[in-house]
This record gives sequence, C-alpha cells and structure tokens, in this order.
Amino acid sequence: MGPQSASALRKTNQIFEEEVVIRGNFNALESVYTENARILPPGAAMIEGRPAIKEFWQGAAASLNVTSIQLETVDVEFLGDTAVEIGRAMINTQSGSMAVKYVVVWKQEDGAWKWHIDIWNPS
Repeated sequence: MGPQSASALRKTNQIFEEEVVIRGNFNALESVYTENARILPPGAAMIEGRPAIKEFWQGAAASLNVTSIQLETVDVEFLGDTAVEIGRAMINTQSGSMAVKYVVVWKQEDGAWKWHIDIWNPS
C-alpha cells in the first residue's frame, strides 16, 4: 500500500472515530460510507444505504452508550479503485470495552476512499 492510499484510508477512519463517535456528528457518515454502502452488523439484518446506516449508528451509539472507538488496520490490499481492509477495533462504552474484528471493502467515491461494505463481530 502506498503512503498516500494508507493516509486516505486513515483519514476516513479518523472521521468515524472522531466526528461520528466522539462528537456524535452522524451527518459525517456521508464522508465515511459510499452512497449505496451496506453494513452487516452481528446478529442483525443487512442494512443498505447511507440514511439507513445513519439510523443504525445513531441507535447503536445511544443504546450502547459508546464513548469512543479506536480502529486499527491489520492488513489492507488495494485493487484499483477498491481496497479490502482487515482490522480490529476497541469500542469503549460507559460500562466497559469490547474488542471486535472487522472487514471493510473500500471504494473511491467523489475522489475519496469510503467504506462500501462493512462487517464486524466480537473478537
């Protein structure tokens, strides 16, 4: 992975960590997910499209009382305008922390790298 590509992915991940999770700015998800993105949360149905994803994250953050999240890329492979990232995250809540592992399929949209398919489950 080239340094520019790695930096672009890290920038998007930081928007999720800082703007969405810490500041509760769920409108920032437009800078994280592609327009037709899909998420596959553990134990739940697949969710498609930014409006539905925004609704999911607002509900999840509130119900879990999430205070912060740290995303860590373990491996990433670039394939043209697509990238596949394997990572782990620590989700911190008011009642404790939980470790998860994830896979994100990235796509370039409007000149930025964004999450196109996002799946995670507990470690």
